[in-house]
Parts: sequence; structure tokens; C-alpha cells
Amino acid sequence: MDLGECAKTHDLALRADYEIASKARELFFELDAVDHLESFIADCDRRTELAKKRLVETQDEISAEVAAKAETVHELNEEIGKLLAKAEQLGAEGNVDEAQLILQEVEKVRSRKRDAEEEYRNSMPASSFQQQKLRVCEVCSAYLGLHDNDRRLADHFGGKLHLGFIQIREKLEALKKTVIDKQEKRNQDRLKRREEREKEERMKTRTKSRSRERSREHRSRSRERRRRRSSSRERRRSSRSRSRDRERRRRHRSHSRSCSKGHRHEPSTRHKSSRDREHSSRDHSRERSRKRGSSERRQDSRDQNGRTDSRRAQDRDRDTGDL
Repeated sequence: MDLGECAKTHDLALRADYEIASKARELFFELDAVDHLESFIADCDRRTELAKKRLVETQDEISAEVAAKAETVHELNEEIGKLLAKAEQLGAEGNVDEAQLILQEVEKVRSRKRDAEEEYRNSMPASSFQQQKLRVCEVCSAYLGLHDNDRRLADHFGGKLHLGFIQIREKLEALKKTVIDKQEKRNQDRLKRREEREKEERMKTRTKSRSRERSREHRSRSRERRRRRSSSRERRRSSRSRSRDRERRRRHRSHSRSCSKGHRHEPSTRHKSSRDREHSSRDHSRERSRKRGSSERRQDSRDQNGRTDSRRAQDRDRDTGDL
């Protein structure tokens, strides 16, 4: 097909780099290739349908039985052309034995073709049979004749156009399968990641619920401990208050006993205290008399000393007068 020069870069090194990179990570360039190849196939299918419509308009209408017999002849022609093209390819590659086997198969198909053509000729008038009955190739949209010879069929089915469209269609199917597999794998990976996230969220939820339960249990335990502590403090307070009450009652009883004993011994105590007061007054009087006597004795001694001194002074005065 005259498509002009390809605008893309054809480099084997880049192709190798792409193949290596696609093994490490999914790049999904197959989607671009599928779109590109589908455009070729869509254009070919469009031209095939247009050619079929044109043949229906130009060729004489035949019955369904005759059309089926003609279709059989066309299918046998197509099979012969494919086998001849394959034999030529094997011969070019050096596989002579395999090429000979295929040529033997070609002879068998030719025999079947002659029988099919005989049936088709007997079902149609001689004038109509001589007319060239065409059909459109479903692969490359080229016209094929019912009475084409083997060389023409081999050229067509071994030609670049027909083989190129066969390669495009096979590559397209392989790419579609690859894309579907990769999409399924990607969907499975997404589903797996989603399940992992949901599992993590469930684990987090369980962890949070467990932490909340632990916190509630801790709070309940702390409240229980506080309740126990408060109850123990209350018991201690009540025990201390009871002990204080008992101590107060004991002191009150002891005080009441002491008061009752004091009232019974009060006369003797008063008597005893009066005697003590008498003894103390006697002691005080004795002490005063003792002090008074000592002071008088000191006064007498001072008087005597004064008189002695006065006498001594007089005697000295006399002595001085006599002199």
C-alpha cells in the first residue's frame, strides 16, 4: 500500500531498550499500538465491504446453490494459493523436503478443485460459466477471480500486501490478548491493594477499638481503685473516730472516777493543808526572828567598835596634849 514514508523512528537499539524496560514496569504502549493497527484493519474492512457491494451491483445474480458451489471453488483456490506461497517460502529458506511435501498437498487440493469446478460448471449455463466471477479477499480487500490460475493465486497469497495484512491481524489479536491480560493483572493488583488497604483499615479499627476498650477498662479499674481507696479511707476514718470516741469515753470515765475520789477525801485534804500552812507560818516567823537577832548582833558589834574607836581617839588626844 502506498502509505508514504513512516514518520516514526525505526531503531533496533530503542526497541531493545523498550523490551528491557517493559519487563521492569508496565508502560502500556501496547494500547497505542492497538489503536494504530486497528486503524489499518478498519480501513481494509471498509474497502472490503465497499468492493462486495460493488460486485453485488455489477455481477449477475445467481441462486444460493450456485453461489455455495462458487464459494467452494474460491476456498479451494485460496487454499492452493496459501500452500504454494508457503512452499516457495520454504524453498527460499532451504527447506526443500518440506516444500516438496507441501507441493504434494497442493496436488491433492487441485484435484478437489477440479471436482468442485465441474459441479459448478454443470449447475450453470455455458454462457454464464465463461464470465469471470470475482470475490473480495477478506484479508487484504483485493479481488480474486474464480478462474485464476495457480501462478496468479500464488502471487496474491504470497504477496507483501496479503502477508502484511495477515501479520497485522495476527499482531493485533496478540496485542489485544496482551492488553487484556495486563489489564486483568492490573485490576487484580488494584483489587489486592484495595484488600490490603481494607485489611489495614480493619486492623486499625480493631486496634482503636481495643485501645478504647483498654482505656475504658483502665478507667473502670482506676475508678474501682479510687472507690476502694475512698472506702478504705472511710473505714480508717471511722475506725479512728471510734478509737477517739473510746478514748474520750475512757478519759471521761477516768476523770469521773478521779472527781469522785477527790470529793470523798476532801476534809483530810483541807486539814492537811491547814497544818501545812501553820508549819510554813512558824518557819517564816523563825526565819524572821533569826534575821532580826543577827541584825541586832551586828548593830551591837558596830556600836562597840565605835566606842572603842572613840576611846582610842581620846587617848591619842590626851597624849598629844601632854606633849
